[in-house]
Amino acid sequence: MRADARRNREKIPTAAVRVFTAQGLDARMEHIAQEAGVGSATPYRNFPTREALVEAVYRNEVAQLRDAAPALRARTSPDEALRAIAATGGDPYGHSREMIRAAIASLMDACAAAGTIRTDITAADIAAALEGIALTSAGAGHRRQAERLPDLTLDGLSVRRP
Repeated sequence: MRADARRNREKIPTAAVRVFTAQGLDARMEHIAQEAGVGSATPYRNFPTREALVEAVYRNEVAQLRDAAPALRARTSPDEALRAIAATGGDPYGHSREMIRAAIASLMDACAAAGTIRTDITAADIAAALEGIALTSAGAGHRRQAERLPDLTLDGLSVRRP
């Protein structure tokens, strides 16, 4: 792939996030192309279906989440960093599950080292809880409850001081 074509392809998912956020998932591809500053056919050439574009957006967002873990650890306490990652939630696709678990595991290790989280819980346990939260938030009328669930889950992981 030519360098300019690769740059154009990389612009599309970022632009799609902005357009999908403003207009919803039914936004026109032409609006995404305009936002990305590329030709109107470029999104179609790179993402043959809307689902392919949504998946690319999701992968991009998960990669940003994964990449944010070390910076969060550097800026905040480990338990605050884990809470920030957990609050982003989402319904992970199979190919993204390992990236999410790796981010969670690194933050859980830091929390365990700081003595703020139980050590008998695994990253897979947290990932499963987050998947459940995502399923809850997808249900009609459950959004408010789902917003509380990351805090409830993480509170249950905290080390209890006598």
